[in-house]
Amino acid sequence: MRVLVDTPIWSSALRRKTRSEDDSIKTFVSLIEDARVVMIGAVRQELLSGIKEPSHFERLREHLRPFADFAVTTDDYEEAASFYNRCRSKGVQGSNTDFLICAIAVHNDFEIFTTDHDFVHFGRILPIKLHRDAQ
Repeated sequence: MRVLVDTPIWSSALRRKTRSEDDSIKTFVSLIEDARVVMIGAVRQELLSGIKEPSHFERLREHLRPFADFAVTTDDYEEAASFYNRCRSKGVQGSNTDFLICAIAVHNDFEIFTTDHDFVHFGRILPIKLHRDAQ
């Protein structure tokens, strides 16, 4: 199964000055080696945003280039809005990008790999599948 990787995982592996060798990074590397990683443009934008040094921006952009953006459809955006509304009506908040990740994952039967605990709350309401480090 392919895995849509959320920003915190990418950030831990690529942006931080000191990479931790925790299980999530090992799992991420394994997913890359197995060609199971899915990237979307919204995650790419989050990763590249806020980098002050142009050389760091260019270096990160080049690291991300091998990962093509998965095509996002109108249905994905509409479902993301529906997911947002459904969660909000139950008192669960999230970002537009988080709900877009959920919608794309559901439409394409992807798992979501993240360290963002908000997705646990989303999973109580939405039919998402979270990727676990041990897999």
